[in-house]
Amino acid sequence: MSAASAPHRLLVRDLAQVATPAGTDAPLRGSALGQTEVIEDAYVLCEDGRIGAVGRMRDLERLDGDVDELDGRGKSAIPGLVDCHTHACFAGDRVDEFAMRARGASYEELHAAGGGILSTVRATRAADEEGLREAVRRHLGWMRRSGSTTVEAKSGYGLDRETELASLRAIRSEGAVPTWLGAHGVPPESDDADAYLDFALAEVLPEAARLAEAADIFLERGAFDAGQARRYLDACRDAGLALRLHGDQFTESGAIPLAIELGARSVDHLETTGEGGVSALAGSDVVGVLLPASALFLGRPMPPARALIDAGAGVALATDFNPGSAFCESLPLVCSLAATQLRMGVEEALAACTVNAAHVLGRAERKGRIAVGYDADLVLLDASDWRYLAYHLGGEIVAETIVGGHRG
Repeated sequence: MSAASAPHRLLVRDLAQVATPAGTDAPLRGSALGQTEVIEDAYVLCEDGRIGAVGRMRDLERLDGDVDELDGRGKSAIPGLVDCHTHACFAGDRVDEFAMRARGASYEELHAAGGGILSTVRATRAADEEGLREAVRRHLGWMRRSGSTTVEAKSGYGLDRETELASLRAIRSEGAVPTWLGAHGVPPESDDADAYLDFALAEVLPEAARLAEAADIFLERGAFDAGQARRYLDACRDAGLALRLHGDQFTESGAIPLAIELGARSVDHLETTGEGGVSALAGSDVVGVLLPASALFLGRPMPPARALIDAGAGVALATDFNPGSAFCESLPLVCSLAATQLRMGVEEALAACTVNAAHVLGRAERKGRIAVGYDADLVLLDASDWRYLAYHLGGEIVAETIVGGHRG
């Protein structure tokens, strides 16, 4: 094999620890969620974009040929983090709204001042497609520096044909996993949710289904009800899209039963989920995606993570990165919130934002673990103990992010 065609190899050596969710199953549930394999004084060999070997330094065999080496002394390695719920494609910001909320403004006052989702819709519609690509690129860069190597991103700030499709193209072009959130809300030019869904399904879905991997809807009082969500999701499933739901954020409005009935991959938020919803999710294949940064940002109750895990439900963690209710790109910070606010173990948090989040995105067979054959996506933490991932609250804990065996 010529040098030009030889596979790229990267050896990360002398790591204090390599930590990865145990086993091969996905999603991990119950006690398995808290099981982590830790190798001390370790190495990881990345070959042509995949994990070629992982083990103790004393067992590392001689490597012939060209190998780039990275000194991991004093550092620990975890799998590349997977952020399975973000709204990374938007223009503008909502800092004025945030400042008003901090001074105690009510929802009605924010709406009267032009805030809310529709303010971001106006800014996003005003941007051209290159501007949307630049915004996604910028936001993904922030996430990469925080250790996220795989990111889902939703449309949903266009609510028209042109901007929704431009958003999905921008998300795809920047390497994120695209989700069509065509039913994020009713657009400003309409006051009829059913009429808007008629338009979205007839005029946007055919092309959105060629660009996106999944569809999502905001099932909530004041947005779309369960009947409307069923119609939207049925059509999206028939078009070949996987299904996701925003549900139980402010009210229990039927999201969990619908998600289970339709075989959705996940229902996300769950801040108001009660005992019945916990039990239903635990008996299903639907993953509950928990978004504690959003609950913190809005001063809402935290989702019932401990009850869900103890009942046997599959759970994942994500940032919910967006300009209005969770302007946070850091999964390490989310892990800290999981440990301090959701009563999750650090090991559970790691699995929830790696292998379980990868499962939500249909990628658990190759992402979310440091194991032979998996994608060579790694995060090197600037600490000899991997649990600093959650322990160092808001700190610059990520020393380096490796994607596909390449640094930077």
